[in-house]
Amino acid sequence: MRYIIYGAGGVGGVLGGRLHQAGRDVVLIARGAHLDAIRRDGLRLVTTDCDVRLPVPAVSHPREIDFRSGDAVILTMKTQDTEAALLELENAGGLDLPVVCCQNGVENERIAARRFARVYGMVVYLWATFLDAGTVIGNTEPYSGVLHLGCYPSGVDGFCDEIAADLNASHFLSRPRPAIMGYKYSKLLGNIGTAIPALTGDSIGSAPQRRLNAILRDEALACYRAAGISLPDEAELKEVNGNYRRVAIEGHPSGEGSTWQSVARGRTIETDYLNGEVVLLGHLHGVQTPLNAVIRRLTNQVALGREQTGRWTADDLEAMAGAVPAQPGS
Repeated sequence: MRYIIYGAGGVGGVLGGRLHQAGRDVVLIARGAHLDAIRRDGLRLVTTDCDVRLPVPAVSHPREIDFRSGDAVILTMKTQDTEAALLELENAGGLDLPVVCCQNGVENERIAARRFARVYGMVVYLWATFLDAGTVIGNTEPYSGVLHLGCYPSGVDGFCDEIAADLNASHFLSRPRPAIMGYKYSKLLGNIGTAIPALTGDSIGSAPQRRLNAILRDEALACYRAAGISLPDEAELKEVNGNYRRVAIEGHPSGEGSTWQSVARGRTIETDYLNGEVVLLGHLHGVQTPLNAVIRRLTNQVALGREQTGRWTADDLEAMAGAVPAQPGS
């Protein structure tokens, strides 16, 4: 199998680099200075057990790839870039490509299923830092990430088994899971707090961040209950995810989560598909989601350069959430 990693930033770079190290056939799709650096010097992969430059083939667009039977496309871009990327992929590779959504949020699979018959969901428990062109840092141990997958909307097949086997041989932990979207909704509960450092300057794990994150989770869980969304229980998550954890690597910045990194690099953000997903569920099912609404709105203001990072305190955000008008019909 050849792995085409579409979006070779932090997650995609670590994924592609580890697969390449394990002898798998990999092509990265990257852009700009990052692509130039990979082509010139190789992909620099920094983890707890290596600091290497890897000669991974890289292209700027799907049309530069001669697609063939046995290719697997793994999407690793942010959700706001998925629609345009899939249009490019369809035009270059046709409709029969298997597409794996190795992305946060729960919208990517729905976008992909409009164009492709074979769509797979992949939950992403992988801390990665991407701040400098050509370099990706994997901040997870004892694996480089936990990447369970399944058919969308449900089920497993031989393709899932094959990918999981390759990932398990490449410093990852991966298991086919028939109810993969439940895992992705569970992961979303953690992602909705990633914007907080960009707004308040509070580090992930700090007391103010934990307090806000608890409120965000409560709003999301109320939406899940109203929508009838089932999650794996804590015992199951612990059993299938092992003891992975985030670690800092001496001499290398670890950032404050993917949203903070996007803001720091001047990129667009995916908050509309994280906190915004909770807000959407609230509208659909009559549940109040004021803090998620505030986080979504303000993070977009920061990303657009209309507000500064660290502009608010946790108390400010709670106060603004308290002033959000109730949704009609709630």
